[in-house]
Amino acid sequence: MNTLGKISNFVGNTFAIWVLLFGALAFFAPGAFTWIAPYIVPLLGIVMFGMGLTLSADDFKEVFKRPLDVLIGVVAQFLIMPLIAFLLAYFLPVSREVALGIILVGCCPGGTASNVMTYLAKGDTALSVAVTSVSTILAPILTPSLILLLAGKWLSVSAAALFWSIVKVVLIPILLGLIAQALFQKQVKACIPALPLVSVIAIVAIVAAVVGQNQAAIAKSGLLIFLIVVVHNGLGLLLGYWFAKLFRLSPPKQKAISIEVGMQNSGLGAALATAHFSPLAAVPSAIFSVWHNISGPMVATYFRKQADRQADEQTISA
Repeated sequence: MNTLGKISNFVGNTFAIWVLLFGALAFFAPGAFTWIAPYIVPLLGIVMFGMGLTLSADDFKEVFKRPLDVLIGVVAQFLIMPLIAFLLAYFLPVSREVALGIILVGCCPGGTASNVMTYLAKGDTALSVAVTSVSTILAPILTPSLILLLAGKWLSVSAAALFWSIVKVVLIPILLGLIAQALFQKQVKACIPALPLVSVIAIVAIVAAVVGQNQAAIAKSGLLIFLIVVVHNGLGLLLGYWFAKLFRLSPPKQKAISIEVGMQNSGLGAALATAHFSPLAAVPSAIFSVWHNISGPMVATYFRKQADRQADEQTISA
């Protein structure tokens, strides 16, 4: 188990490389990965089950310790990214399916990778975990509502169907993870080191399946979608930071909310697009999954160096 834990940590720390590698393989050999497409929803369920296994009572206590900070983070999450997505989809020359896909990923809750990036950035990790947990729990209501509000212009959207999908693929696996953790604490604790490996395999498989399914469409308009994703992610990180600053939160909290807003649960976007819309609508989520695992470490490094500089300046002035 110790060896498995080391492998798991290595794979988790090099997540972006694996996503890029298998995304490229799926593009050049799509037939090798399209068979995974029917398993996208169960794969995301496995990731969410793993999230449930790692959540603790302390994560939820954090919500009650500082409800205003968590509220600011959740409002930023469900306000900034959906609005940016809508504006990008509305004003840029993309197909209806791609427009829906952009809005879909924008309306998703924060991804669990944001917690790791916040820790590396020397941000408020406890706040990041609390905001991820609350936004994920609220996703069955807020994500379909926002998609219906913003994307109804492009395609007919069934909010009820989206609600039940998110309940099945997000809430139920998380609840099962929490129950398993409560009933089998010793066994769950022993399995925790392997969870990053399982999550990486699942997300990489989802990305590869989406890329394989849409190889022709990506070859035709993938560069434009990539640029949209980069702008979407970058504006989310920047506006999330400014939003927290507007409410005069401390620098560690500003970093947490910036990263929380900018990094989406793109696996959920891909799963919803595949289950309810067209394979092409899943492409923005797949590209987002690749890009935010590159931009996240870059931003975390910048924030960490900024914190180190400030600490050095305080030491000198003291």
